Amino acid sequence: MALTFYWYPQCGTCKKAKNWLDNHNVEYEPVHIVEHPPSKEEIKSLISQSGLPVKKFFNTSGKKYRELGLKEKLADANEDEMAKWLASDGMLLKRPIVTDGHRVTVGFKEDTFENTWK
Repeated sequence: MALTFYWYPQCGTCKKAKNWLDNHNVEYEPVHIVEHPPSKEEIKSLISQSGLPVKKFFNTSGKKYRELGLKEKLADANEDEMAKWLASDGMLLKRPIVTDGHRVTVGFKEDTFENTWK
């Protein structure tokens, strides 16, 4: 089964992850995270499957994150509110997000990809 690879083509980290997948002959379906961001329900499912805290899904170094003042807002937000924000704009999501429907990785670390997707 092919992985779903949520990415932003201009993102350097996404390019590294794509190269890793290509070099290891891993099948994936690329999804442009800005043009086709995951829905709130999909995000909640990804969070649940990842075992990661919701905050790990935010692109905290992004312009949009700063513009919306999310650093302050996240402290008092519940998971539902955070998922709604994440679904509202693909630029808020840390990328790439890779999933096989059971496992999820967020961002790109070569050793994590080795252990999860090889």
